[in-house]
Amino acid sequence: NLRALTSWVGIARLSAIVLSCLAFSLVASTGLFMGPYGTWCMFTWCFCFTVTLLVLLLELLELYPLLPLSWDDFTAAFSMLAALMVFTSSVVYPATFISSPCSSSQCARQAVASTASCLCFLAYAVEVSLTRAKPGDISSFLSTVPGLLKVFEAYVACLIFSLLDAYSGEPGLMWCVAVYSICFIFTLLIIIFTIGRCLTYIPCPLEKVLVGYNFLALLMYLTATILWPLYSFRGQSRPNSCGRDCSWNKHLGITFLTIFNLIAYLVDLVYSTRMVF
Repeated sequence: NLRALTSWVGIARLSAIVLSCLAFSLVASTGLFMGPYGTWCMFTWCFCFTVTLLVLLLELLELYPLLPLSWDDFTAAFSMLAALMVFTSSVVYPATFISSPCSSSQCARQAVASTASCLCFLAYAVEVSLTRAKPGDISSFLSTVPGLLKVFEAYVACLIFSLLDAYSGEPGLMWCVAVYSICFIFTLLIIIFTIGRCLTYIPCPLEKVLVGYNFLALLMYLTATILWPLYSFRGQSRPNSCGRDCSWNKHLGITFLTIFNLIAYLVDLVYSTRMVF
């Protein structure tokens, strides 16, 4: 199936493969990717390169119908996840490893790798826009706006978990962590069941279940949006020496990520309600 390579979606995937390979190759040649941030960026580029290459080969050889999953849902969810992961790496890597002034050849390779990562994000964003379901087309749930938002919500929850450090002993903060965990688990189950074609076994109207879940998740995140900054910054100001791993900065990041997920669940609820009613 040569259309897997010649269509606009195929060209976007080919571009993502080349750019992600260029990014991790240049970073690997510098040897500067130690620590959790560098490891995350390298994993992102290698993971996206490998899975995108596998997707392209399966479509080229027309082997994907043999897989026991919903192929359209899988590719839609992966392209959205890859776009989010590469975008995060495009921000984290240069902010962490590129220092000013940038004059050495090593720094030039880091800058080119960061540029390739940004272009790779654009390639995945183009794929998401090309494969997104048109209004009225619900053959693939994860390619609709509510489906793509499910991937976004789960990914933001993962970012929140990566920033959590000290929250025990405060009932308000422990409630917020419970909100993040419960919503993440249910959202992830919806994604997995959709890809695995298991949603048809649910003995109740799926669309109305999703509306109800989105409404409850929105209420829970609303409480977390209020309680997390209230308990995290109560009686505390930003320390003068607040470095990369400063708890105050992490709590601030969680505050903004909570707001992002609150907005995502609100938009998700609006779109899901429109799809049902």
